[in-house]
Amino acid sequence: MEMVSKYNSSFVLNDEQRTKIIRKEVQQSYKDIRAKYSILKHQNAIGFFIFAFSISMIVLSGVGYLQHNISIFLLIPWVAFWTSLLHELEHDLIHFMYFKKNKFIHNLMMLGVWVFRPMTISPWLRREIHFHHHRVSGTKTDIEERGVTNGERWSFKRFITVADVLLGGVLRGALIRRDVIAAVQSGELSREQALVFKKVKVYGMMPFTIVLYLIWYFFLAHYAIHFGAMLLQLDYSSPAFIQAQMYWINPLVAILIAPNFFRMFCLHFITSNMHYFGDVESGNVMQQTQVLDKWYFLPMQLFCFNFGSTHAIHHFVVNETFYIRQLTASRAHQVMKEQGVRFNDLGSFRRANRFYEHPQLEIA
Repeated sequence: MEMVSKYNSSFVLNDEQRTKIIRKEVQQSYKDIRAKYSILKHQNAIGFFIFAFSISMIVLSGVGYLQHNISIFLLIPWVAFWTSLLHELEHDLIHFMYFKKNKFIHNLMMLGVWVFRPMTISPWLRREIHFHHHRVSGTKTDIEERGVTNGERWSFKRFITVADVLLGGVLRGALIRRDVIAAVQSGELSREQALVFKKVKVYGMMPFTIVLYLIWYFFLAHYAIHFGAMLLQLDYSSPAFIQAQMYWINPLVAILIAPNFFRMFCLHFITSNMHYFGDVESGNVMQQTQVLDKWYFLPMQLFCFNFGSTHAIHHFVVNETFYIRQLTASRAHQVMKEQGVRFNDLGSFRRANRFYEHPQLEIA
């Protein structure tokens, strides 16, 4: 039997009214699930348990790998999964959902989710651009999403920079800078916010993230040279000094760097394609995101904790934890479908994440 929406009426609702309906239903679903399961009231304890358990799994698997008890082919997806939980925790921490009144534990958790996801920018600085993302999602100054390729045509450049934040910043930095300057000049963006962007660009990867990226590039170059020499049938061996460095670089890459690159590719592919860009109405939440929940996205969803299916809910109601959002997703999806939120709009991949078709549109 076809389900009939309790909100159906003879009146045509605008997007603002539809947004209010979705928010009301989602907020009620959160209240209901908390009333049903009293354990969910212990939000700080649950958050810290997920934090500590995820880090324990990463450390134990790293020890197992060093002792030759775990294969690298198991290690990489295993660590990627647990760091995906740490990413969700970071997002909740950015919204002050855990230990808001206990600054020490709050900042300890912020540090922990960064150390074990070391290829990302500082979570304290990310907070600045993430709040801005919610205010201007889908516009040219939404640098959080643009930094992970949202709004670009699919190309080799987009493919190789989906996971690589540093390389992506180098290759698209001039374009984003131009758009930010234009937004300041037109009055769309305050100079204070532009200075925040500059601070994120200069300090976001300090002190250790930039070092780990350089180690990653060194690792890739080292093995690319060896692979090239093998193809050309050249007798080549690295200098002794470089060989000595590989004794600690190889396990660092296996335990932390490679799993995070794999995780980031999955997350950034999903988030950069579920967010719309470039032609959305400012502040219109109905146009900011779609839901990606087709079965063939599952391999990537597994390593970004079902982000494509649930993150759109967060744009309507921001003040709830990621695990409760998972528990209430089916109810949220029902009302979102009824009110016209898009699901699996695969044409957006061809449209460079535009909300509408633009046959004549020039896209960078």
